[in-house]
Amino acid sequence: MLYIKALHIIFVVTWFAGIFYMPRLFIYNTEAQGRDDLSAESKAVLTQQFQVMMKRLWRGITIPSAVLTAIFGPLTMYRFGYFSSVPSWLWVKLGFVLALYIYFFFLHGIFKQQMQGIYKHSSMQLRIWNEVATIFLVVIVFLVSVKDSMSWIYGLIGLIVFVVALMSAIRVYKIIRSKKQS
Repeated sequence: MLYIKALHIIFVVTWFAGIFYMPRLFIYNTEAQGRDDLSAESKAVLTQQFQVMMKRLWRGITIPSAVLTAIFGPLTMYRFGYFSSVPSWLWVKLGFVLALYIYFFFLHGIFKQQMQGIYKHSSMQLRIWNEVATIFLVVIVFLVSVKDSMSWIYGLIGLIVFVVALMSAIRVYKIIRSKKQS
């Protein structure tokens, strides 16, 4: 039983590794396209390298980890008896997991676009999307760790404060970066 739980945790970790790093590669690829100091040949070389990195990460680690997470998660629930009686914290967690899979499919859409040389999102938009996985990770880990003893009001307030702090940090980074470029 604990082996199944351990495998679930391992694949969650590797899945998160992929969805943390993939948007960074999107950002680097997008920024390489917008650089005026690079020749067309240099941009092509960078694009080719980023595409190889993205393909290997997405197809070799992220997608298989998402699939195995989806397999071992329900098996873990079954083995711990959660199918007969699902606690309220687990329903909330499953809601966030569903939202995480929606985010994952959104990233897959960006992946397919960038593989075709389509750059619909600015690097700043991608930086914000890069932080979404952090929010999911924090919420899901707190839900699993604290479970029913968690005060929902304090948890919600904490989440809002965390998101505001994260978005503020992105904004400060943008200001500092624009001053350095000036």
